Amino acid sequence: MRMVDRTTGLTRRQLLTTGVGALGAAAVGGSLLAGCSPGGGVAGRQNLDFWHLLSGGDGIKMADLIDSANAASDVYSVKPTVLAWGAPYYTKLAMASAGGRAPDLGIMHASRLPGYAPGGLLDPWDQDMLAEVGITEDTFPGPIWEKGFSEDSLYSLALDAHPFIMMYNTEICDQAGVLGSDGQLAEISSREDFLEVAAAIQGVTGVHALSYGYLGDGAQMWRLWYCLYLQQGAELVLTGDSAEYELDAAVTALEFMQTLLDDTICARGADYANAVAEFAGGSDSALFFTGVWELPTMLGADIALDAQTIPNLYGTDAAYGDSHSFVLPHQDNPDPDARRATYQFVADLLGSSFRWAEAGHIPAFLPVTESPEYEELVPQSHYANAADILNYDPEAWFSGSGSNFQEYFAEYVQGVLLSGDDAASGFEAFMRRVNALIRQPNPVAG
Repeated sequence: MRMVDRTTGLTRRQLLTTGVGALGAAAVGGSLLAGCSPGGGVAGRQNLDFWHLLSGGDGIKMADLIDSANAASDVYSVKPTVLAWGAPYYTKLAMASAGGRAPDLGIMHASRLPGYAPGGLLDPWDQDMLAEVGITEDTFPGPIWEKGFSEDSLYSLALDAHPFIMMYNTEICDQAGVLGSDGQLAEISSREDFLEVAAAIQGVTGVHALSYGYLGDGAQMWRLWYCLYLQQGAELVLTGDSAEYELDAAVTALEFMQTLLDDTICARGADYANAVAEFAGGSDSALFFTGVWELPTMLGADIALDAQTIPNLYGTDAAYGDSHSFVLPHQDNPDPDARRATYQFVADLLGSSFRWAEAGHIPAFLPVTESPEYEELVPQSHYANAADILNYDPEAWFSGSGSNFQEYFAEYVQGVLLSGDDAASGFEAFMRRVNALIRQPNPVAG
């Protein structure tokens, strides 16, 4: 039974105080409560273990969401366990699933799914049970819903999209004459447009137009390069016996990055921390290539701020990003009542994810992002379209957030960006490394 009417949306009061789960309890006549505790009373709440890797501001926000859900629920009591980001988390999650010590629920980057679902380390979501708590295909953007599948089964359910975007200082951009009549950055639809805007901005700052830190950071190099590559309509396929790629598009993207890194448009050798500090300073640049997770930092810097997706420079709408997604780590004999309570908890978090948007992320649950309250949330609503054009890492057991894949990219590309090495040679060397990985078996499969 559907609990959410997408024609009317959810009110902010519903989002922040009741959540979709509370609405659902009324809609299904308390059937889930009865299934999880005799008589529907609070005494029978299911104790659920929930592992995640969210730290810093994201970790604080998630703790608040869990506390609110626990306080409002007669169905479950969730105990979170926070583990170290990256390889330590994914290793422990795999070992717990393989060894029969899996939690009831986990968070996984959607880009890591190809390395885990085929090996039996995750249990699929039951789409009929999801529908009972108001979660269906049409409550998610197409690219985000589809990413949750491995073959014909749904293994991950996205909480959000966190794309790589462009923030900008509206005060400096206004002085440079590059804002439109709506007060937002005028449309940039080509490489030449971008360079003209950058020149106008640099004329105002006298330092740089763009802040982009990449030194020693493979993820930062990859995020921008892959976005520019995809905007050319190019594909990178890693599922065969060897990588399929378009060298001309790869080189075009790298050479444009070289053009930007000229110490005038953008500092040639900036690391990520320096780029954050430069843009947050409010006077030395007006454009910033970064992830949405930096939004709280920039709002705290008290600069005139707006944001959008990376401009489409080559004709194909494309954004690069990832999703924090809910997964069911494999259990040999899952308790049916605990499983139903887990579904309800996930529905409650999705329904309250307006609060997650305040951290910069784009909620994956459409009843939230299509609400009038979200439309008024600026600058978040100005880059929400990224969810409809989102692209994840190319599928492979070795790719995805927290893997070594993007660091391998840095080994061969940093010299192209920093020292002007030949773009084609650098990229083809990276592809040789990737082909060696393709020939290796997935170490956690089977």
